[in-house]
Amino acid sequence: MSADTIKLLKKETVANDTMAFHWEMPDGFEFRAGQFGDFTLIDPGVTDEDGNTRAFSFVCAPSENKLVTATRMRDSAYKRVLKDMPEGTEVKFDGPHGNFTLHKTESTPAVFLIGGIGITPIRSMIAEATKNQTSHDMTLLYSNHTPDDAPFMADFEKFEDQNQNFKFVPVMTQSNDWSGESGHIDADMLKRHVSDISKPIYYLAGPAGMVKAMYQLLVDAGANEDNIRAEEFSGY
Repeated sequence: MSADTIKLLKKETVANDTMAFHWEMPDGFEFRAGQFGDFTLIDPGVTDEDGNTRAFSFVCAPSENKLVTATRMRDSAYKRVLKDMPEGTEVKFDGPHGNFTLHKTESTPAVFLIGGIGITPIRSMIAEATKNQTSHDMTLLYSNHTPDDAPFMADFEKFEDQNQNFKFVPVMTQSNDWSGESGHIDADMLKRHVSDISKPIYYLAGPAGMVKAMYQLLVDAGANEDNIRAEEFSGY
């Protein structure tokens, strides 16, 4: 774990109302795919009752040697400062934290049921497993309103091409011209893509309401509750 002052290197828009931030990597910094860090603004021009610190998952895998975060840009004081932050601005950084990481037993499948910006730790996990060519059988059901709302779609298409053990299933809930899976993830959709519901370890991430709904869906479908791992993204 480290506590450092780091600089913003670059920022970019990666989907509707969604930005990625590339940060200076602290010397000797190491982390596991799926972990997160705390980013604290230094003397911001505006603040509010939620304070100046937010936790953000790392988008990139350790093997990519980049420190990148991504977030939906809501109308909070923190997000307004972050959006307008010039490159080179320093923030306080503390991390890594968290145990929301890919299980080690490669013979056990992994199924990811993810909504929106909850995709950030999952991209890191799948990128690392693809780079290391692990034998995890991985299936990602990734739910968004429309393709324009879905960050990192091209990355997952690339990982699917590179990794014969990875299946990417984008799901759109409000896109009229979408030819793939549409509507909300339900038991029928899950069973189309997961042959044995009881076998995988499940990873849930996204808005709190979706995470709770997916948890109940899995329990009702016969998943082992001990094999469900969840991370809620509340308030962004």
